[in-house]
Amino acid sequence: MNDAWQELRVSNEAEQDSEELRRRLADEGYLFFRRLLDPEKVLTVRADILGTIGRAGWLQKGSDVMAGIADVDRRCTEGDEAYNGPYGDVQRLESFHTVPHDPQLMNAVERIFDTPAIPLPGHKARIWFPKFTAHTTAMHQDFVHYQGSLDTLTCWMPVGDCPIELGPLAVLEGSDKVGKVLPHHFALGAGGLGVDLEGEKPKYPELSGRWLSTNFEAGDALFFPATTVHRALPNTTEDRIRVSLDNRYQREGGRIAEHMLLPHMYDLHKVPWEDIYRDWESDELKYYWHRRRFRKIDRSLVFVERGFAEAMELAEAGDSHAILAMERYIKASPDAEHAPRVRGILAKHAMSP
Repeated sequence: MNDAWQELRVSNEAEQDSEELRRRLADEGYLFFRRLLDPEKVLTVRADILGTIGRAGWLQKGSDVMAGIADVDRRCTEGDEAYNGPYGDVQRLESFHTVPHDPQLMNAVERIFDTPAIPLPGHKARIWFPKFTAHTTAMHQDFVHYQGSLDTLTCWMPVGDCPIELGPLAVLEGSDKVGKVLPHHFALGAGGLGVDLEGEKPKYPELSGRWLSTNFEAGDALFFPATTVHRALPNTTEDRIRVSLDNRYQREGGRIAEHMLLPHMYDLHKVPWEDIYRDWESDELKYYWHRRRFRKIDRSLVFVERGFAEAMELAEAGDSHAILAMERYIKASPDAEHAPRVRGILAKHAMSP
């Protein structure tokens, strides 16, 4: 796919109409709202996140923190050891965890579901450096990552204005109508998995729709279910970091996979809930899911394991993206099950001319 895109349909005029919202979601695979959240609330979170990564040295010294001007020499991404510590500090921010519970967001979600809803606790921040386009998140469906139910909603929000050149999200119109989880393969971007869209199109005409995005502004919100194919557009700016939030919602009483009850990327940053909550001013949202109804289910590792097996095969064959993934793996998991094979792959290519 190239980076051509068309404008998302704005649904603000239908915001109070549950039936119309569900119809649009079923027809188009997404709902987009302008300034659903108060922009000032978003900018407060932006100040907290950028202040945190600024103290970690990710921003240019002496620059305006709110501008998000990156120190490009410090660029890193999910899976890099250098990413874990600062991201763990972002996870400690009370303002970051408060956003998914904002009444404007919850009201919208519950109108879409037409029933009480619960935010999944594993809230995600995406912090994306410029000049890192090879790592742009590939086309995928969210179910492979958070599992639970096919109708679980993702809400993607930029933390501040996010014009096209900064790399917002794009959705494939109507792609949720496939009604199933497509085969996913190794990809270098966040999550490590992607759909071979061209390979799947002959089987699923629902995948031949338009790619939709927009110049996002602070407070905008994009909702879509777990089977909608989407991707990030590349951050093509010279020096600006893109920050966004991924929040997920499930119907009260629905299924939530066990790993979504942990802080996002806990296996890498190792910051538990008790550390996250230590300096919070309010107790209201601490362990909030303990007071809600849901069915906890086991996480399936089949998607991750297939992607990793494919990555090892590609690395063996000399694929540069897969080799980079193997380098990250061995740094993060030096004693893991596949470490001996991965070391052999890396040694083989280190000796290659």
